[in-house]
Amino acid sequence: MWIKICGLTSAEAVAAALALSVDAVGFVFAESVRRVSPAQARALAQPARGRARCVAVMRHPSQALLDEVLEGFGPDMLQADVEDLARLALPARLERLPVVRGGTAAALPARILFEGAVSGSGRVADWDAAALLARRTELVLAGGLNAGNVATAIGAVHPFGVDVSSGVEAAPGVKSPAAIADFVSQARAAARAVASHEVVQ
Repeated sequence: MWIKICGLTSAEAVAAALALSVDAVGFVFAESVRRVSPAQARALAQPARGRARCVAVMRHPSQALLDEVLEGFGPDMLQADVEDLARLALPARLERLPVVRGGTAAALPARILFEGAVSGSGRVADWDAAALLARRTELVLAGGLNAGNVATAIGAVHPFGVDVSSGVEAAPGVKSPAAIADFVSQARAAARAVASHEVVQ
């Protein structure tokens, strides 16, 4: 199970995510209580280099803002709406994580992040639509996930991965190391259960 912890704003939260060997850490450059500057993201991500994918999370960015983030932060991956990725000039080396917010996409990239209408709102995405797309591509499920519902979500959607932000916070924008650990534990246990069930069948 590929796991991304998003909206990190403190060294403590980054350390907690890395201690659990998550696959990716996300830093937000859109209007949000979790927004950081490129310089802040670079400093926070330093311990993660080579250990997890460092993701720049953006929503409808201008080319100028993207260039500033690429220069100041140096992400491994850019997460943005699929329409944004199509209009931006992106370096070939930059990995993409296209965000899809509905279930009607015809042509799908090899991997997508399926999200609700408003990122970081804590609202649960449409799991039925996500499950249909998860049969066609590697789908990372986001939107309203937390330790209490991630197992149900994985059972319903069978995603390639999961992404959490507000669901592991002690307060808006403040990650809880304990909540991160609980979420990762629940997600991995659910993934093992799904895999075991599929093998038995």
